[in-house]
Amino acid sequence: MISQPYFIYVERTEAAKNMARYYAMEISETLFGEACLTRTWGRIGSRGQSRLQQFETESEAVDLFLDLMRQKRKRGYRPRRPMGKSV
Repeated sequence: MISQPYFIYVERTEAAKNMARYYAMEISETLFGEACLTRTWGRIGSRGQSRLQQFETESEAVDLFLDLMRQKRKRGYRPRRPMGKSV
C-alpha cells in the first residue's frame, strides 16, 4: 500500500528555441501490491510517451522519483498545474 500520493507535473518552455515540453510522474500501486512509477513526457499539447516501472517496495520507487525530479529541475523544468487535472 502506498503511504501517500506522489505526483508531479513540470514544464520547460523556451520561446527562442521553440521548446515547450512537459514531464509528469506518478507512483501508484499495482493489483499485486507493488509500487509502479509512471512517467509521461512530450511536447505540451501532445499525448507524448509513457513508461511504467514496477518496484517491489515503495521506497525504491520514491528514490527514483526524487532522483528524476532533481535531474529535471537542473535542466530547467518547473512545476505547473497540468491541464485538465484538478489538485
